[in-house]
Amino acid sequence: MNIIIRNETPADYRKVEHLIREAFWNQNFPGCDEHYLLHKMRDHEDFIPELDLVLELNGELVGSIVYTKATLVDEQRQKKEILSFGPVGILPQYQRKGLGKTLMEASFAQAVAMGWDTVVIFGNPENYIPRGFKSCKKYNVCLAPGVFPTALLVKELKPGALDGRLWLYQGSSAENLCADEQEAARFDAGFPPKEKGWQPSQELFFIYSHSSVVR
Repeated sequence: MNIIIRNETPADYRKVEHLIREAFWNQNFPGCDEHYLLHKMRDHEDFIPELDLVLELNGELVGSIVYTKATLVDEQRQKKEILSFGPVGILPQYQRKGLGKTLMEASFAQAVAMGWDTVVIFGNPENYIPRGFKSCKKYNVCLAPGVFPTALLVKELKPGALDGRLWLYQGSSAENLCADEQEAARFDAGFPPKEKGWQPSQELFFIYSHSSVVR
């Protein structure tokens, strides 16, 4: 396989939005809005262009990952700027071939080279634990005192970066860019029609996004 990982360019935008739409369609709920989120994120102040990466396989664009800045705040209200990523996706026909792993590992290496030491995301633990992520509770990272969501996952790019103190996670406002459902629907209408439907992954998404680690 001839794999190239490079920065996304404006000429890639529509292809990447299509890719993300294909990767997320019906995964978390009927249809998806991740492609609209990506479309909006590129202009957000927390978006990091140097970590806006795509993966080409034999000349075909098949994968994408994007990062935004986020913040951790300790009990003394000291702030630590960190990374968060998403959406990240691989075209369905190329999934389970190690391409997502390759793309993420390349992005981690780029992030380290830029001086970043921590990544915090919301995601399916089954997908990200193999990439070195752990429960937020293992690093004392919470959404509010005593609230450790199951889907809140942490990866130290530099061991010891979080030093055990209690941290409150504050995501970028970019995470809320797809809140306008009508606008998201209008954006999606510009893509080829796809049938919305239910599949088991949607129940898994509901469970993970509505549960917390308590011990």
